[in-house]
Amino acid sequence: MPFDPNTISCWVFDLDNTLYPARSNLFDQVRERITAFVQDNQSLSRDDALALQRDLFIRHGTTLNGLMAEYQVDAHAYLDYVHDIDYTRLDPDPTLAALLERFPGRKLIYTNGSTSHAQNAMEQLGVDHHFEAIFDIVAADFRPKPDFQAFQKFLLDHAVDAKAAVFVEDMAINLKPAAALGLTTVWLRTDQDWAKTGADSAHVHHQADDLVSLLQSLSQRLTAA
Repeated sequence: MPFDPNTISCWVFDLDNTLYPARSNLFDQVRERITAFVQDNQSLSRDDALALQRDLFIRHGTTLNGLMAEYQVDAHAYLDYVHDIDYTRLDPDPTLAALLERFPGRKLIYTNGSTSHAQNAMEQLGVDHHFEAIFDIVAADFRPKPDFQAFQKFLLDHAVDAKAAVFVEDMAINLKPAAALGLTTVWLRTDQDWAKTGADSAHVHHQADDLVSLLQSLSQRLTAA
């Protein structure tokens, strides 16, 4: 990995399909809950709810933002509903926990989900004690990644030195504001078309297969204290 981990004082991670691997299928539960919410809220068939869900996601960045903008949906009711999932399906990850322990500096979560969702997933993984704070969609004033102003707010709220920070994310387009603001960016590769958009752009500085392999590679370059 080309960047030097010893120059990083703040590690910023997306949550879904980043802090935990996409193969866990945890977010599939969230997607199903989103579809069910749209279906019930708009009195649609499942197929029509899926179509609306995807359309709102494409045009508004998240299904929630689309529902808020076009249907005046209560955001907190939505977040509580879609994150009412079985977190025990996510296996604890002692390897990730041990790797996070090795890296000095602050560790933050930046997610388009809710704080409670992030906290539940982190606790199940066994890594919550490594993280200083969570910046969620509520803290972002419901402006989802890759909103530039939301990312600025994140940096200000948590006093992050962009030049000494790295942002790891599975959706390539979400790295754009981070790169523009001076952070080092890492995209976790995926076969999902919606997550690959922008992967060949200059705002993607580095790529890795998953978070554990990324940290394992970087840990070899850590200077002993």
